[in-house]
This record gives sequence, C-alpha cells and structure tokens, in this order.
Amino acid sequence: MGNKIISMMKKDSKDGSKSKRMNRSQRKLLADEEMLHRRALSMAIHQAQLSQRFDGSMSRRVGSTSTRKQRALSDPFSNGKQVPDFSSESLAVKKFVLVHGEGFGAWCWYKIVASLEESALSAITIDLTGSGFNMTDTNTVSTLEEYSKPLIEYIENLPEEENVILVGHSTGGAPISYALERFPEKISKAIFVCATMVSDGQRPFDVFSEELGSAERFMKESQFLIYGNGKDKPPTGFMFEKQHMKGLYFNQSPNKDIALAMISMRPVPLGPMMEKVTLTAERYGKGRRFYVQTLDDRALSPDVQEKVVRENSPEGVFKIKGSDHCPFFSKPQSLHKILLEIAQIP
Repeated sequence: MGNKIISMMKKDSKDGSKSKRMNRSQRKLLADEEMLHRRALSMAIHQAQLSQRFDGSMSRRVGSTSTRKQRALSDPFSNGKQVPDFSSESLAVKKFVLVHGEGFGAWCWYKIVASLEESALSAITIDLTGSGFNMTDTNTVSTLEEYSKPLIEYIENLPEEENVILVGHSTGGAPISYALERFPEKISKAIFVCATMVSDGQRPFDVFSEELGSAERFMKESQFLIYGNGKDKPPTGFMFEKQHMKGLYFNQSPNKDIALAMISMRPVPLGPMMEKVTLTAERYGKGRRFYVQTLDDRALSPDVQEKVVRENSPEGVFKIKGSDHCPFFSKPQSLHKILLEIAQIP
C-alpha cells in the first residue's frame, strides 16, 4: 500500500513538472505575443507623430542594415521553430515598401515589420491617402492617382541609385501596379499578396466581382456604400459592417489582431477601386511581378486568385496554407519567409 502511495506521489510530481513546463511555454508565447502588440501600438503612436510632421502623407519604419548582425528569427507564433537564416549579403535589395489594402493602414504590417527588422532588413510602411493616420477625408479621394500619392511621393524621392521591393495587400495591388507603371526602374520586384493584380483597362473592383457582384450592381444595391456628398450624388466610399469584416477577412486571425483591426479600419474610397487602370507593356510589363496566394481566404477565394494568376502570368507564385485574407496576422512567419525567398531570386 505504501509503495503504491509513493508511486502515485512520484507520478503526480512528474505530471506537475510537465504541467509547469507547459505553463511556462504557454506563458512565454503569450508574453511574446503581448510584446508584438505593444510594438503595434508603439508603431501607431509613431505614425501619428509622423502624420503631424508630414501632413499625414507617410508613415515609415526603417530597420538598421549596417549595425545589426543578421540572425535567425524565432517567431512567437511558430512554437519555437526558426525561420531559415538568410544572408543579408545575398539580398541585393534590402528595402521593402509595404502597401496596405482596402480599409487598412500601415499599422496592419506590424508583425512583418518586426520580422524584417529582425532579419536586418528595412521596412517602410505607407498610409495611402485617406487611410491609417493619413487624415484626408476618404470621401474626397476620387482617383487612383490621389489614393496612391503617398507611395508615389516616396518613390519619387528615393536616391537615384536606390530601388525597392513593393509589397501590396488586397486592393493595395492597384497602387503598386500604378507605381510600377510610373517607375519601373525604381522597383526591383512587385509582390502581390492575395491582391488585385489587374490587366490594362481593368478596374481593381473587377477582381472582387465574383464575391461582390458586378461594379454596376454593387454601386446600385450595396448596403455598405457611403454617400459623402449626399444621397442624391454618387457614392464616395464603402465600409463593411464589423461582423462582415470578421467573416471575410479574419477567419484565421488571432482575436487580438481582429480587435486591433476593428478599432483601426477606415472607410474605403470608392473612386480608385472603380477606375480603369492604364498599364503598358513597355513599362509595367517589364516589371518583375510575384503573387502570394492565401488558401483559406473568404474575401478573395483561392479560385479567384488562381484566375488572377492565369490571366496575368506573374514570374512566380507562392501559396500559404491556412491563411485568411490577412496573412500578416494569420500566418506572419510564412509570409515573412516568402518575402525573403522572393528577395533572393536573382
């Protein structure tokens, strides 16, 4: 009997030690996640300060590429697995310019900014006109040129010898396409993340037509339209209700990131989404384009993304399993790894 009790006590002691180890591991993951969210809030404050200094035109974060040693990144969302150690010396272009999609802002990239900086690379985040901490009234943004202005101004002011890798999410594919048409010599690669990669004469909205219906029908019937100039005038923007956004965009994203998005997303200017984009073979056609597909996406279904790839023939296609429409939230480690892989392609 006594031996049984001692045996049971030893077993309980082992189980308790195992439980403590698991609890320590879980606490570490939660602490790492909390740290990243604090960085997101810090980034938001930083953006607000920059918006006052630069009239809301641009927010930026630049990681040091000269004083910090390259090291493998331990992603707190990867359960201890490490991202492969990419040599920064093999990355001829070390600056990524991250462009958000509809309703989002520079804030949505906070995990990717942290990952790239940990990989000794630079990350620039742009608030498009009327988005994030750019305080322009979205109802006044009627063209793709206006919407893309912060991105265009940033590229225009790059040093002559410098070029960048553009990364566009969702409808952010339209501004990076517009930029690629304007400055093919300044953009080494353009990466479309479940994005609107359009053809000449196509509207960004057209990519979403299978989910949202035709542009004409959407303009007449959608309950999400905003009439900034009065009901008797054409709609100026749109914004989905929170429950719709959760189902469309965030079906695999962590709850904290969903909460961050719910308080940060802004209405989408409608004009740029309905404008037919002019793209030429001589300029846009010479650009190196890559596409990242998200395979659990409810906003832009995998079938639609396959169609986009077939119709536009990017140089390379990458796929992220288990990602919703926002891989920077749901699969940040996978997206980070893909960005580095594309950057290394000769």
